[in-house]
Amino acid sequence: MWLRCVPYPPVDGEREVPADTIARMFIFKAAVVGAGTMGGHIAQTIAAAGIPVLMKDIKQEFIDAGMEAARQASVQGFKGAVKKGKMTEEEAAAKVEEILGLITGTLDYDGFGDVDFVIEAVPERMDIKQSIFQQLDAVTPSHAILATNTSALSVSEIGEATTRPDKVVGFHYFYPAFMMPLVEVIEGEYTSAETVAVAYAFAQQTRKQPIICGECPGFVVNRILIAAVGEIWKAQEEGGLDIQKLDQGMQDAKALPLGPFILLNMLGLDTALHTAQHLHEEYDSSLENPEADGSFYVHKGITELVAAGKSGVKSGEGVYLADGTKNLPGDNEPDIEDLVTRTLLTSLREACYLVEEGIAGIRDIDFGMMGGAGMDPRRGLMPPFMKADQIGLDVVLQQFEDAAAKHGSRFAPPVLLQRLVAQGRLGTKSGQGFYPYPNFDAEQPAELVKLESRGDGVSIAWLANGLMNSLSPTVIGDLRKVWDVVDGRGDRALIIASANPLLFCAGADIKAFTQLDEKTGGELINAAHGLFRDFEKSSTVTIAAVNGLAYGGGCELAMACDIRLAARAAVFGQPEIKLGLIPGFGGTQRLPRLVGEGRALELNLIGDPLPAALAEDYGLVNRVVDDHALLETALNWARKITTQAPLAAQQIKTVSNQGDIDTGVAAEIAGFASVFASADATEGISAFLGKREASWTGK
Repeated sequence: MWLRCVPYPPVDGEREVPADTIARMFIFKAAVVGAGTMGGHIAQTIAAAGIPVLMKDIKQEFIDAGMEAARQASVQGFKGAVKKGKMTEEEAAAKVEEILGLITGTLDYDGFGDVDFVIEAVPERMDIKQSIFQQLDAVTPSHAILATNTSALSVSEIGEATTRPDKVVGFHYFYPAFMMPLVEVIEGEYTSAETVAVAYAFAQQTRKQPIICGECPGFVVNRILIAAVGEIWKAQEEGGLDIQKLDQGMQDAKALPLGPFILLNMLGLDTALHTAQHLHEEYDSSLENPEADGSFYVHKGITELVAAGKSGVKSGEGVYLADGTKNLPGDNEPDIEDLVTRTLLTSLREACYLVEEGIAGIRDIDFGMMGGAGMDPRRGLMPPFMKADQIGLDVVLQQFEDAAAKHGSRFAPPVLLQRLVAQGRLGTKSGQGFYPYPNFDAEQPAELVKLESRGDGVSIAWLANGLMNSLSPTVIGDLRKVWDVVDGRGDRALIIASANPLLFCAGADIKAFTQLDEKTGGELINAAHGLFRDFEKSSTVTIAAVNGLAYGGGCELAMACDIRLAARAAVFGQPEIKLGLIPGFGGTQRLPRLVGEGRALELNLIGDPLPAALAEDYGLVNRVVDDHALLETALNWARKITTQAPLAAQQIKTVSNQGDIDTGVAAEIAGFASVFASADATEGISAFLGKREASWTGK
């Protein structure tokens, strides 16, 4: 069973949890414990990022299987480039060998003495995992982070087998690991904020898309997905439904990326069944009638198939035979509309519970379902919160009540949903639901930044420059146009927010930068600095409402605001140095004023991401709030500002943090111009656009 908020385990006597004892770590060598297909895929993703990796198991045959899995993953990864003519078959083969050359198979722990990050990927048994972590604790350096690829077990309990539970973190890949973009970074009870930040950065370093969540059985994606699939299992088994018609109907209705039985047949019935049984035991065992009221149904027919060794495609037979014939009883016609509704409600129920329990925020949950379960809006597949907003939260609430009357208490409406409906937050149609939705003014001063006047001296500038919301010269110009309107009419507060529900601003538009010459580049830098300094000198108070990634210029835009509010899912960073550049919109000047000179120098020199919780600890942001409360919180701050004396507010802004920022900005502009013209900057930008590692010359 899971233990929540338990004391720090005694080791050599009682002691307290160390407060962030880990210094900022960087990964130069990694290890994977547990080979086979999953271990091989994980090792391949690390090696493909240019990082040497050990792959350990107890038998050579497992090592061989892992190396073959890594080879096949590498070959698959270059097929597209060869097909498109971007590289020859010989070049692809050489790259495959280069990647495999960074993977070293081993049957012992020799070589683990200098690893920086270890990922355990062994069978889902707590006793096995704790034994391995106890061994890893003894053979790895004290700074090393020990990560578990568990899909359901307690990270805290695993960490209790070590003397460094603050450096133990969940690092959950999805199958196949070399293709699936998502990694769940799971914070245990003892995991330090620094460990989470390093794990997040390592995921990005290996070209994965991380989300951060707390621990609970199933974490985010498996908890939601297994609950939704379990509802379909229950309907199929109790109604004797035809699985072929059910699969086709659910896929056509875009409830799931593939039919649920086809999907599980491909992924492995044994894995899905094991997870379902575990979640059923954890969440449903205490119920008076777990079969009827439980959230996680265990399919009896699939249980029998797995017991007979029929696990799906990998065993040659599962819920379907090799020729595609169905292998589960049932010929009745499924009610697809009813099943789609039940699937949505089940997914949303678990998603709301995750928020209510403090496990994850709305953005990370939806982003996780996109990356880990294929719920891609570009393909018409909507993750739960986005889908509910689209339907209308009042409509969804009624669907819950109808389903509860028909199917029982497992469809009781979540408190979060009831609360939002009571507030009049009904989704896209009301302008705010789980996410905020802009209500732009009828007349707009600009195109890529939209103005929304809220009245009583409060306005919102919505960044609306597509998927990445990057800061191009046009965006800077449009932000100036919006600012001139707001400042000119004497608004008391301006909130800067993102019209993209998943991201604030990914930074400067690198492609646009490559088209600038010395004159136009200088004009852009000066325009941005002039605008940001006007923010700081005006009596209008600016509030950055950062909902997601705020990198480079996006982070600098937030720093130029008077108040920075961050959603739980927000991540900050100044990665310009990775492009051979320096921050150009004030990052060398405002960051030291917020976090101190030493910390700012570190962040600008390293360029790694900084999750919201750590950003708040450092002083970069004023508050971290729940994702769904971000805009509401920003509006509350703005309303408070409007009650304050405007002249006093302006003088407070003017006299605070005196230190001649204009001189510092001038130095930054000169430094940026010098670096931007260098060969290193050209190489860094080219490498970024070409998705390769840069080769620096110092020129």
